[in-house]
Amino acid sequence: MTPYKPRHLLTLRNLSRAEIERIFSICEDLKTKFAAGEREPLLPRRVLALLFEKPSLRTRVSFEAAMTHLGGSSIFLSDDAGFGKRETVFDFVRVLSSYVDAIVFRGKRHAVLEEMAEYATCPIINGLTDQSHPCQALADLFTLRELAGKPAGHTLAWVGDANNVARSLAEGCAKLGMRFVMATPEAYRFEPDFLADLKAENPAFEFDVTADPMEAVRDALAVYTDVWTSMGQESEAEKRRRDFAAYQVNAALMSHTQKGAVFMHCLPAKRGEEVTDDVIDGPQSVVVRQAANRLHVQKAVLAWLLGSHGG
Repeated sequence: MTPYKPRHLLTLRNLSRAEIERIFSICEDLKTKFAAGEREPLLPRRVLALLFEKPSLRTRVSFEAAMTHLGGSSIFLSDDAGFGKRETVFDFVRVLSSYVDAIVFRGKRHAVLEEMAEYATCPIINGLTDQSHPCQALADLFTLRELAGKPAGHTLAWVGDANNVARSLAEGCAKLGMRFVMATPEAYRFEPDFLADLKAENPAFEFDVTADPMEAVRDALAVYTDVWTSMGQESEAEKRRRDFAAYQVNAALMSHTQKGAVFMHCLPAKRGEEVTDDVIDGPQSVVVRQAANRLHVQKAVLAWLLGSHGG
């Protein structure tokens, strides 16, 4: 008999467009019910393990709240679980996945996530790695869907480092037909192999890169930025501040956007570096809406992965 292999959410590239749209449809239904005061218990007595190597506010709280709303429970595992220290990933994940219905891993290396998915007997969800942050990107794209209808035909402008959030957003845009424009110094751009593979998988994907932030944001529905120095890059902080000094999202840059454009950030933000207070707190900012949608999208992901919402 062939061993059961569960579905996983490792990156947005391992989801089809139809699957992403299905998650959004479930999300829309659950969010509407939530607004009406209904928290549908789709996952009674199900257990979610949260295995975190990095600190978190939004990812941890939104997943824990999501499981509570869905009628299940969660277990938070940090350094005390001994992951990566007391035993192999192979042994750890085989045991953990026999106890729980799904695992969220927020880790340092994407390769470890892939190894976990190889051996787990329950779904694995990427809560962030150095290469990808799919739950964040799904919430962002769902937010744009709420604001403008289907993302197809619109432009998302990324201003800053080609980090894990940018990679997941590019993958999501490629799947959904949204143009992705990046403004960043040459040394901080996507790897050519990543772009080549993404375009080969999605021939209609429109991608542009420029050193000029004003050019990037001109036709954008959304202007998105993130911290210039991510977790694990602290030794590069001073150099990155110099290299990205011309890439701050401020009122002057936002004045070059089209009417109705919004500002996005995955948070936490380093105010005064990549974004100014008047932008992140201004009328174009949807950062709180993005963060709130993490809860609803992740409820939909859990319902879809565990097959309790017609997924």
